[in-house]
Amino acid sequence: MRWPFGPVAHIRQQGAARHRCHTETRGRLARRAHFALTMILGIGTAGAEVPAVTPTPEQALTGVVQALRAGQQQDALAQLQALTVREPTFRIAQLLYGDLLAARAGRDITVPLRDGDDSTLQALAEEVQLRLSAEANAPGADTVPNAVIALNPAHRHLVTVDLTRARLYLLEQSGDSLELRYHHYAAIGRNGTRKESEGDLRTPVGIYRITDWIDDRVLPELYGAGALPVSYPNPWDRFHGRTGHGIWLHGVPRDTYTRAPRSSEGCVTMANDDLRALRPRVQLGETPVVFSDELSWRSVSEQAAERDAWLARLGRWRERWSAVDTEGYLAFYHPDFTAPGLDRAAFADHKRRVNASKTFIDIEMEAPDIFHYPGTDTPTVMARFRMRYRSNNFQSESIKQQFWRQDAAGEWKIFREETPSS
Repeated sequence: MRWPFGPVAHIRQQGAARHRCHTETRGRLARRAHFALTMILGIGTAGAEVPAVTPTPEQALTGVVQALRAGQQQDALAQLQALTVREPTFRIAQLLYGDLLAARAGRDITVPLRDGDDSTLQALAEEVQLRLSAEANAPGADTVPNAVIALNPAHRHLVTVDLTRARLYLLEQSGDSLELRYHHYAAIGRNGTRKESEGDLRTPVGIYRITDWIDDRVLPELYGAGALPVSYPNPWDRFHGRTGHGIWLHGVPRDTYTRAPRSSEGCVTMANDDLRALRPRVQLGETPVVFSDELSWRSVSEQAAERDAWLARLGRWRERWSAVDTEGYLAFYHPDFTAPGLDRAAFADHKRRVNASKTFIDIEMEAPDIFHYPGTDTPTVMARFRMRYRSNNFQSESIKQQFWRQDAAGEWKIFREETPSS
């Protein structure tokens, strides 16, 4: 699905003033550097390793903190000097560098400033903590996000954003293998997660698609290197009455390296270099994006076992439909099932009438995407696949999206079914 209004019209509609970045002058930050360094030195980095190749800015920051905690202040200073030259807009690095230079002049760096409860400094400390914690606790090589059950092999990549930890993960699929390629810091909405309505300043939780690329030439400077809109609100959001639009993955102004952890109107923001690296790895209209505030990682073997069980379940559903076994087919639908404009009783009546005229039905399904849908009060699994239907008197091709929940007996049944246009 393409963005329906065109980039310039959309920006004018929303107004550039609606996305404000939390900024503070360098001088004001510099006089508060005591507090930042005190906070940083209190954050553990056990288990983090800086690679021998050129580290990312986050990895370089981890190396600095490790050096400081080991008492290697001169080494830390040299690393920070190189980092600030390389990334002059990286506020955390600039603060630490200024503080260490002051320490060399004899200033005590163990006592935080009296105004250490300032919201900007608190946001900065949170950003540091999130960055270092992510580097120290990177997921294992044999793990996958808990949301993933199965992924269509046509998807080369999967984007997963851990909204609680301000972290974006890019995973690459090859055959049956889904491997983490890289991860980096990514900020979210000012009021946190679980968007419900227009203007609530929250980032949505759900499964989306990247729908477009908007070049920075048609965007205000606030968006940095460009933007990747996602498909919020999706059919599940609309079913729950959620409103709003214009949720993007986008960059940051060129006078800053990244934004505070909670600073957008609901978008996910990242360093411009990170956005540029992501852009060629996504397929517009296809690449799935998981926004989750309950992300964890599980073993590949656990995911594979669940994948096989769900593929078998979908296969049985298809078989009953193809066999024109209407009652067996309907047995897969939850007592509380709905489709657009239909409850379960109306849906069942419709299927019985339609199938009464069939001498055969042939259903072909492409490999599905199957996810544990995040942010639901009741465990919910989403299956999305392209389907070709052929019978003695009708044929069609469509995308089907199903949401499965357990019934009172613990059996997984289809709770909601949609046929989205894309």
